[in-house]
Amino acid sequence: MYKQLLPYIKKYKKYPILAFLTMMIEVVCEVTQPLVMLKIIDIGIPNKDSSLIIHQGLVMVLIACVSLTAGTMSARFASIGGTGIAAELRQAEMKKIQQLSFHNIDYFSNSSLITRMTSDITSVQNTAIMTMRLLARAPLLLIFALIFAIRLNMQLSLVFVIAIPILTLSLGLIIAIAFPRFHQLQQAVDRINRTLQENFVGIRVVKSFVREDYEREKFHQENENYKQRALHAMNVVVYNNPVMQLTIYACIIAVMWFGGNMVMTGSMTTGELIGFLSYITQILVSLMMISFIFIMLTITKASLERIFEVMNTEIDVKEPMNPKNHCAVSGSVRFEDVHFSYGKDPEAEVLSDLNFEVGVGEVFGIIGSTGSGKTSLVQLIPRLYDTTEGAVYVGGVNVRDFSFKDLRNNVAMVLQQNTLFSGTIRENLLWGNQFATDEELIQAAKNAQAHDFIMAMPEGYDTKLEQGGGNLSGGQKQRLCIARALVKDPAVLILDDSTSAVDAETDAKIREAFFTDLPNTTVIIIAQRISSIQGADKILVLEDGKMHGLGTHEELLESNELYREIYHTQTEGVEA
Repeated sequence: MYKQLLPYIKKYKKYPILAFLTMMIEVVCEVTQPLVMLKIIDIGIPNKDSSLIIHQGLVMVLIACVSLTAGTMSARFASIGGTGIAAELRQAEMKKIQQLSFHNIDYFSNSSLITRMTSDITSVQNTAIMTMRLLARAPLLLIFALIFAIRLNMQLSLVFVIAIPILTLSLGLIIAIAFPRFHQLQQAVDRINRTLQENFVGIRVVKSFVREDYEREKFHQENENYKQRALHAMNVVVYNNPVMQLTIYACIIAVMWFGGNMVMTGSMTTGELIGFLSYITQILVSLMMISFIFIMLTITKASLERIFEVMNTEIDVKEPMNPKNHCAVSGSVRFEDVHFSYGKDPEAEVLSDLNFEVGVGEVFGIIGSTGSGKTSLVQLIPRLYDTTEGAVYVGGVNVRDFSFKDLRNNVAMVLQQNTLFSGTIRENLLWGNQFATDEELIQAAKNAQAHDFIMAMPEGYDTKLEQGGGNLSGGQKQRLCIARALVKDPAVLILDDSTSAVDAETDAKIREAFFTDLPNTTVIIIAQRISSIQGADKILVLEDGKMHGLGTHEELLESNELYREIYHTQTEGVEA
């Protein structure tokens, strides 16, 4: 897993190297200090040699200044490297998420993807920064301090033979137990984010149904679950420091006991004992740093697994290896023996045996009961999903032969959920075509019956929209989404029940624009109301994912019982 990080480190590879080199300077300075201090204690003080004491004292100050400078530079290089690696990883994950098909995205919840992009990558960033510093500092400090300690007194260094295995064993046990617990902790973060996202996005619904108490309780349960999992994980990690400190203090006591006896017998000087104690402290502190690094890596491993679960997801809707150039095509649409299911079970088909054709510039209506597969059908045209069997053609070209850019530039889709972005109305309309002129924006808005309400706003097309278009009504949002699609001037325009929130008169005006102002655009309309599609050139009646009828309004009234039933149900009150 950590090998998969290498491509994201490549751009910043010099910073770990620089952090390591400057950290080496800092460590050399630290392990040199006890040797200088030893001369002061063993030579300068007994001989009352003030010049040597002052000289060695100044050397210690100089070494400390060099150590401080090197440590500061190391921290800076590590910070640049760590944040850079996190930025590269975040950018790559964002790119991968945008490449995922709807089917892939359905596997991950939105809250989980947000957590993976934020807290999981932040965990990697912090660990990278700490690792660049501590993973260089700890081994270097351990090696240098151990060498100098052995040089001072080989016999006294035997205390490490007992201490190091104890520390290694305890650390291994802690890591083995802690890893699965931290993985569960990140899943709890997902659920908290999901609860928050649902609550904030649906705050109007929560308030209108007076469900604040229910939502608070739901969040309380998720928050309590997160707290318990955090404690469950940390209850293992907290044993690390006590074990480390117990071992350190035991070593110090042993060194003072045996070293003190050596000083008394004359086999070791006082300065050497103090220097040895300094080295043993450095050795054991470095071991503590190494254990801390491994704990951090254990926590980060859980985050990396979640990040690379996204990165390694196989995309099931892929662009062709060598797509042909289809920048501009006609708007004809043809379905040939199309079958589709969301899973791999052929028994769970959503659509089956679809065969029909829509000519250039035609208005094509689709109607059917809820769950009949209307939305699934139109999502196959821009390849938001791929057919299980059969083929879909746009402009006579199989949609699998297009690049995504060419196909989706020729097909505009207004989904059931109206999505607008923070910014001005003009900026939202320019999503359709960033190079569109003001005249083109206005014409599209007029065709969508949005121009009048836009101009009634204080700043017209420069009016700021709240997140998700919160300062607009449902009908206004629908009309802006239609206008945005029209700005694109697509060969095929798909409206998935996109006028459900507008009144009948406005709906009629929008439909009139499709017939009169878009002669070369093929319009496919999914509707719940027959009045929205009865003027269409063809109407497809869907039932349980199968074609139940195809023809004009008049033809279907004559020949299709289901269509006739829907029509009479919707017009019964009007006729009365």
